[in-house]
Amino acid sequence: MRIGLLGVGRIGATHARLLASHPEVTELVLGDVMPERARDVAEHLGVRAAGPIDEVFATPLDGIVIATPTATHADLIQRGVDAGLAVFCEKPVAADLARTVEIAQRVAAADGRVQVGFQRRFDAGYRAAREALRSGAVGTLHRMHLLTADPTPPPAEYIPLSGGIFRDCHIHDFDIALWLTGQEVVEVYAAGANRGASLFAEASDIDTSVAILTFADGTLATLQGSRYNGGGYDVRTELAGTESTFVVGLDDRAPLRSAEPDAIYPSGEPWADFWQRFSASYTAEMNAFLDFVAGRRSSACTVSEALEALYIAEAADRSRRERRPVRVEEIRASSPVKGLKHSAVLA
Repeated sequence: MRIGLLGVGRIGATHARLLASHPEVTELVLGDVMPERARDVAEHLGVRAAGPIDEVFATPLDGIVIATPTATHADLIQRGVDAGLAVFCEKPVAADLARTVEIAQRVAAADGRVQVGFQRRFDAGYRAAREALRSGAVGTLHRMHLLTADPTPPPAEYIPLSGGIFRDCHIHDFDIALWLTGQEVVEVYAAGANRGASLFAEASDIDTSVAILTFADGTLATLQGSRYNGGGYDVRTELAGTESTFVVGLDDRAPLRSAEPDAIYPSGEPWADFWQRFSASYTAEMNAFLDFVAGRRSSACTVSEALEALYIAEAADRSRRERRPVRVEEIRASSPVKGLKHSAVLA
């Protein structure tokens, strides 16, 4: 397979390493707005660097991986689809809801082949939890709890461009909630606070988040997040049902310490960041994309599925700002997608 990769920053360079070592990738071409950076990574990996990004698209390819800044995603997805390529794009699909809806419509109209990067779907714990729900091991699901907590905030210059904690961080939680349950989220009631540096408030953002999600069948989920978690990087999901309770992320490296005097678990070194926590997931995700390129499987996460998670994120942000519960249909109605089934995530 011949793969192009756009953007060789932190995540792009990681994808490049995975692709360069894959036995089915016969050619890997790197492009970046800073050509010298692409050349450095290419030289290290023993692959080819193009000049500007346009040169990558001028190369005969089977698939393309987009790991560029958010503002460029939509246009590059469209170019990849127009070129007939299988496209992998890191989330988000676009910088705002309207542009995401537009791309979803264009991809659907062109029967485009796109996979959006939501790596938690490939985590072994999340996959086991999904099977536990489907097999009946959980029983009837009564409640779900979702937690994402970063040990330190992102760079200050990133925060005004991030879209806010619900769109940037918790969109992973929203996507995984849909993927795990197969249920639509119909309502969100969210709140937030700033307990750390003023830079979040200055960007009209928050560093601490909570929300209640209501699913179509009435099941409730609670959401919790922080940009300041001194214990380490913490991503956990709890599924409690009539038969059992399953927890994703509860292992010896969970950044928790029991207050019980004789407790010794967890005792391992806490996860430092998402790279450590989801390293195997990123590898599995890229392998799935190559299977997608080869026609051996369908997209692991379509644009329409990514849009569903964004609708929830938009509802959460509106709820937090307006201090009221927000129906997801209220958001969806403001940006309808013509000719696309809105519950594609449930397929």
